[in-house]
Amino acid sequence: MSLTGTSRGGKGGQKFGARRAENNRIYAHPLPIVCPSPSSSAFAPLLCLLFPASARLDNPHCEGVFDPSTRSVWVLTERDATILWRRGFFGKGDLSRSEPSWLARQLNARKAAGKYMTSEEVREKRRQERRQFKLDRAAAIARAAAEAEAAFAEGREAAPAVIPSGATWKPSAPGEPSLPVAPPEDEDDSDNDADKEEEPLDNVEHLQLTLQEAWFLVWNLDCLTVLDPHTNEPMSLQRIWRAFQGVHCIPPDLPVYADRFDNLFLVHYAAYHYYRALGWVVKGGIKFCVDYLLYKRGPVFHHAEFAVVVIPVYEDPADQESSPFNLPNANTFSWTWLSTVNRVNSQVQKTLILTYVTIPAQSRVSPDALSSPACLAHYSVRDVVLRRFIPARMRD
Repeated sequence: MSLTGTSRGGKGGQKFGARRAENNRIYAHPLPIVCPSPSSSAFAPLLCLLFPASARLDNPHCEGVFDPSTRSVWVLTERDATILWRRGFFGKGDLSRSEPSWLARQLNARKAAGKYMTSEEVREKRRQERRQFKLDRAAAIARAAAEAEAAFAEGREAAPAVIPSGATWKPSAPGEPSLPVAPPEDEDDSDNDADKEEEPLDNVEHLQLTLQEAWFLVWNLDCLTVLDPHTNEPMSLQRIWRAFQGVHCIPPDLPVYADRFDNLFLVHYAAYHYYRALGWVVKGGIKFCVDYLLYKRGPVFHHAEFAVVVIPVYEDPADQESSPFNLPNANTFSWTWLSTVNRVNSQVQKTLILTYVTIPAQSRVSPDALSSPACLAHYSVRDVVLRRFIPARMRD
């Protein structure tokens, strides 16, 4: 979807431009850490991140609670959730599709006609319109068939049938239901109703961070404090490092899981960090049968351009044979599976990327390296872009 708005005219173009300008203002910062520099140079934010000693960084110091059962970190305060979402699109609302919008949806539902719709409301509206289009088209086809049979029986020419298409069909405005007229109320009762105020809504939604997102905020940006779910005390960096790896060990504390470089958290974080370091906004891609989706700026501005499938590769095949983890895509996959995933993402205008994460051999790297995040330097990431070959379109 283009954001230039050059082909839009009139009030529609003005509204589109105002919405684009508002999004640029709200989501102006790509990371939670902001560099408030008085310099007007376009490279001032980059210089602040490369040379933090020469500038003052605005660190929001957000807090989240580690939840081992869901393998995520919950950001409970609305202030922290807003900062992490608007500055880098980290996490998702547990009651929403992506952006935490449960409270906005409830407030819109209280109004007779909301001025703005959330992404969930837009999605439901489109689904209802598609469902109504299919019903109208089926009814038109049935009427055309009945007219053709009647014309054939009467020996006359059938009237031209009008079958709605997706390009010409428009949803009809729903009719207003007839309601019984209520008896007139006394003036005193109407005054009492006007004085009544609706009870304020409590925002019960929280922002849910994946372990990869939480570790990126903790280790790289130092803007997130992870709290212990039992004591509500801040967890140390070493304890977070061990806890995030331990959630994939079931049952935990078994010697077979100790000192393993093929822990699922380590493999997926290597891919997550690789694309985040390149400037991409990385979000989960389970909806499209992939591990990650890559956005150029974020879900608010564009659809995801790339879909990433993480493929672990063992440097030493013996490590795979002795591994207690059943890593997805570690074994050779079939062409049927690959073609299916590629076709699904091609239909939604996404390019499939196979990301190979090489797991270091235990015979080469000491197990003591796993005690710190420095072990991530031993992982290597290679990506291969995969596209469908369409002979009719790719002859040139």
